[in-house]
Amino acid sequence: MVCGGFACSKNALCALNVVYMLVGLLLIGVAAWGKGLGLVSSIHIIGGVIAVGVFLLLIAVAGLVGAVNHHQVLLFFYMIILGLVFIFQFGISCSCLAINRSKQTDVINASWWVMSNNTRDELERSFDCCGLFNLTTLYQQDYAFCTAICKSRSSTCQMCGEKFLKHSDEALKILGGVGLFFSFTEILGVWLAMRFRNQKDPRANPSAFL
Repeated sequence: MVCGGFACSKNALCALNVVYMLVGLLLIGVAAWGKGLGLVSSIHIIGGVIAVGVFLLLIAVAGLVGAVNHHQVLLFFYMIILGLVFIFQFGISCSCLAINRSKQTDVINASWWVMSNNTRDELERSFDCCGLFNLTTLYQQDYAFCTAICKSRSSTCQMCGEKFLKHSDEALKILGGVGLFFSFTEILGVWLAMRFRNQKDPRANPSAFL
C-alpha cells in the first residue's frame, strides 16, 4: 500500500482522532483535578473547560467511527464541524496573540469591579497581593480590607494588577500558540476526512457507489 492510499488515509485519520480524544480527556481530567485540589473555585471556569473537553471528545469519537466504518454521513458532518471549529479557534488564537498590555489592563480593571467581595478576597490570598491598581481611591479601601499574607510580612504589598498582567500575558501567549497549533491540525483533519471520504474501499464491491 502506498502512503496516500485508502489504508494510509484511514490510519492517519484514526490516529488524529485518537489524539483529539486524549486531549479531550486531558481537559476533563485537569478540570476535575483543579476542582478537587481547590485550585479553581469558579464553577463557570470548571464547566467551560469540561464542556470544551466533552465537545472535543464527541467530535473525535464521531471522526473515529466515521473513519473505521468509512461512514459517508459521519465523515461529512465531521468535516463541517471541524471546519467551523478551525475558523473560531483560529480567530480566537490570533486575538490572544494580538491583545496588548493596555487592552489587558482595561479587561482586568473592568472584571475586578464586577467581582464579588469574596472573589476578590480569594484572589488576593491566592496571589498574595492587595488591591488592583493604585489609580483610584478605591485602592485604599481594597488595601485596608485585604487579608493577604504579605500584609503581615511587610508594610506594603504588591498590587494584584501587576501580578494579573504578568500571568495573563503568559497565559495569552500559551493559549494563543497552542490554539494556533491545534487549529492547523484541524485543517489537516478536514483534508484527511475529505480525501478519505472520496476514496474507494479496495475490499468493497467494485461496482458499489461510494
